[in-house]
Amino acid sequence: MWRLQASIMRSYSCELAVFICGAAVMVFELIGSRVLAPYAGTSLYVWTNLIGVILASLSVGYWWGGRIADRRPDARLLSLMVFMAAVCVGLTAVLKDRLLSSLGAWCGGYGMFSLCASLILFAPANVFLGMIFPHATRLKMHDLGTSGATVGRLYALSSMGSISGTFLAGFVLIPALGSGRLLLMISAGLGLLSLALFAGPFAKMRAVMLLLLLAAGSSLSGVGLRDVLVDIDTPYNRVWIHRETDEATGRPILALSTDPYGQESAMYLDGGDLVFDYMKFFRLAEQFSPGFQRALMIGGAAYSYPKDFLRRYPDGQIDVVEIDPMLTELSRKYFNLRDNPRLTVLHEDGRTFLNRSGNRYDLIIIDAFRDANCLPYQLTTIEAVRRMREMLTEKGTVLVNIIGAIEGANGRFTRAEYATYAEIFPHVMLFPVDDPINACEVQNIILAAMRSYHQPPPESGDAEIRRYLRHLWKRGVAVDVPVLTDDHAPVEYYLGEVR
Repeated sequence: MWRLQASIMRSYSCELAVFICGAAVMVFELIGSRVLAPYAGTSLYVWTNLIGVILASLSVGYWWGGRIADRRPDARLLSLMVFMAAVCVGLTAVLKDRLLSSLGAWCGGYGMFSLCASLILFAPANVFLGMIFPHATRLKMHDLGTSGATVGRLYALSSMGSISGTFLAGFVLIPALGSGRLLLMISAGLGLLSLALFAGPFAKMRAVMLLLLLAAGSSLSGVGLRDVLVDIDTPYNRVWIHRETDEATGRPILALSTDPYGQESAMYLDGGDLVFDYMKFFRLAEQFSPGFQRALMIGGAAYSYPKDFLRRYPDGQIDVVEIDPMLTELSRKYFNLRDNPRLTVLHEDGRTFLNRSGNRYDLIIIDAFRDANCLPYQLTTIEAVRRMREMLTEKGTVLVNIIGAIEGANGRFTRAEYATYAEIFPHVMLFPVDDPINACEVQNIILAAMRSYHQPPPESGDAEIRRYLRHLWKRGVAVDVPVLTDDHAPVEYYLGEVR
């Protein structure tokens, strides 16, 4: 029986190889976006570099594999190609975090960074994966009269593998396993395929080499964050939850990060006040829309501000739109998020919510711009801003957290967003959070847009609000970039080197 099974395996080994390797290519590409995202973001530039490098490396593999197949069509060579792909994928799993952590010092800007990272981490494996199809095709080519059918059948199997890998990775494997473990699984699967294609006299050596590589990958920890409690891949992010000491106050905090360079949200472990200063500027709503009752916040993360809102405004209601359900689940488990009849959580893209919702709000807060290279452009455009205005009550206010500068190259996005809101709202203001004087400093900037045509009051009887009002930018904003639209919103270009 085993001889019959081995015979069947040999008969269909090429078909199996192209199917599995076709699946591996697409799973590897999808994982590539998750590997790069914490370090380079998910901008158009990053996707362009990743897809371009993978297509180029596959093309090199097709060309090189075809030349080798014509000279020496051999099952042992096919097995070796698959094994080398397995080794390269395993090395990606082992090296990815350390290489990406150090590569930023050598590559200026996210565009060049993502290009170099893609070349180093993803090109080698895809060259070998590309070599497999022409070699397998040559091995199956016995009759020129049926060569077209042979090529078509193998190409169809390779495409079916790619389709299967795409859906399996996107809907099942990446959310369930995470990028690191899935890379190791791909490496192990390709290694087993290599041995199944041709064991030979060096089978034990190859198996030992691969086992050592997999052991190294599974034993390495991730990025250099301290006291990590959670390291998990969600459908939208790689998320770390870790304990830190707040540099400004020296107090212990629990932080949620979606990149190894900063903190997306945090809470004090010894108190309930806000950790990040920029969130305190959302209290400007008390000045611009006094007595507001109902608020909408797009971007929940660890729900720091919604919790503060519920404490500070006992009669207020807040709806929070957070695209990632896992962040809400983690917030409930680690960040003291509790059910509250005044809090409604909706798991949806912020723009689709704006498009479909018929709700009216006194206050809309946009805090979905995680950093300069993870910016959902669909929330920045005049079409989105127009929908916000329609959803506001007569004295309503929009507050937007922007990361950038006001003047210079790092301020282009800020100026574009200012111009976009100024096209729709009668009063638009900017409040630099850290330094209200230095126009070229990259920092959190709160944009405030008011629906009412009445001039907003310049002073407040509340000492805290007065402190925030002193950060008002009064020197004017240059009109040198066009309004952002759904058709043309080059936010990646405007943000440039902002980090």
